[in-house]
Amino acid sequence: MKLISWNVNGIRACMKKGFLDYFKEVDADIFCIQETKLQEGQIELDLEGYYDYWNYAEKKGYSGTAVFTKKKPLSVKYGVGIEEHDKEGRVITLEYKDFYLVNVYTPNSQRELARLEYRMDWEDMFRSYLLELDSKKPVIICGDLNVAHKEIDLKNPSINRKNAGFTDEERGKMTELLNSGFIDTFRYFYPDEEEAYTWWSYITKARERNAGWRIDYFLVSKELEDRLIAAEIHSDVMGSDHCPVVLEIKLK
Repeated sequence: MKLISWNVNGIRACMKKGFLDYFKEVDADIFCIQETKLQEGQIELDLEGYYDYWNYAEKKGYSGTAVFTKKKPLSVKYGVGIEEHDKEGRVITLEYKDFYLVNVYTPNSQRELARLEYRMDWEDMFRSYLLELDSKKPVIICGDLNVAHKEIDLKNPSINRKNAGFTDEERGKMTELLNSGFIDTFRYFYPDEEEAYTWWSYITKARERNAGWRIDYFLVSKELEDRLIAAEIHSDVMGSDHCPVVLEIKLK
C-alpha cells in the first residue's frame, strides 16, 4: 500500500501548479492533503477511482484537510470530538479493518509564539486521542506536524531554537509522542540523512538553497514496524512550499 501526505498550501492554487499531474503519476492508495484553504463547494475535484473526505475550517480560506482513498473506509470521523479543537478542520480519521489512518494539520505556534500555550494543549489532547485509537488497532498518522524534531531536521538549528516549530516545548511533545509507541518512518529508514526537508520558506527563496525544515511526517504504531517497506520525501515536486512525503507499507 502506498500512502502520500502533502501540505498543498491552498488546493486551488496547487491545482494550477501541477497537483493533478502528480496525483495521477504517483497512483497512491491513500492521498492526504493539509491546508486546503477552502469551504465546501469551492472546488470541483473529481478523482476517478477515489472516495474523498473533507474537513473544513469555520474560518474561510484557512487550514482544512482532505483524504482521497481507493478503498472505502469502515467509518470516517471529522475532528477529535472536542469543540475547542474542532473548529479549524485539522483532523480526519479513517477506520479500516486492520488500522486507523489519521490525517492531521497541527496548529502553528505562530510568530512570537503567540499560540504556543494552545499548541501545548493540542499536543496533549492529540496524543491522548492517538493512544485511544492505538488501544483498539494500529494507527498511521500523517500530515504537517509543524515541528522539526531534531537538529538534523532543519538547516539552521542554532538560530531557530526559540522560533515556532523548533522550540524546546514543541520538540519535547514530539519526543513524548514517539516514546508513547510510535515510529517516525523516515528516520526509521534514514536515521542519519541530512538536508532531507519537506518545507521551505517562500519569503527567503529557501528552496533554491535547500534551507528547509522536515515538518511533514508519517508516524506508525510500533506494532506496524515489521510491515514498513519504504519512506520517501519527494522534494522535486513543486506546487506548494511543502513537498509530498510517502510511506509504503504492507497492509490490505
